[in-house]
Amino acid sequence: QAQVVESGGGLVQEGGSRRLSCVASGHTINSWYMTWFRQAPGKGREFVAVADTSGRGTNYADSVKGRFTISRDNAKNMVYLQMNNLKPEDTAVYYCNYVLRMVDGYPEPDPDSWGQGTPVTVSL
Repeated sequence: QAQVVESGGGLVQEGGSRRLSCVASGHTINSWYMTWFRQAPGKGREFVAVADTSGRGTNYADSVKGRFTISRDNAKNMVYLQMNNLKPEDTAVYYCNYVLRMVDGYPEPDPDSWGQGTPVTVSL
């Protein structure tokens, strides 16, 4: 059973930065695209970023493009999300996951591998 555990969330002021980490287990991530999603209070889960198996190919939601960077360390089975110039609308619980398949350039995450997520709160 593939599992992920996210960490690194917390309270940060607007304009600040935060680095989220995700450690995967059950499956080595080498052969998997990996993705970050987020869920804001009262809203559905939305796509944030995806990285291919090497980490050189990435894609981002328009709302975070130029501010967030996804990266991965396959040797450590780790995925990261560097978040810069944070805005209050970035407040959400952030989740990482394996990608089952790409559909029209967007990842379909594994529904059986969601972790608990890590909350990020951006204050004014």
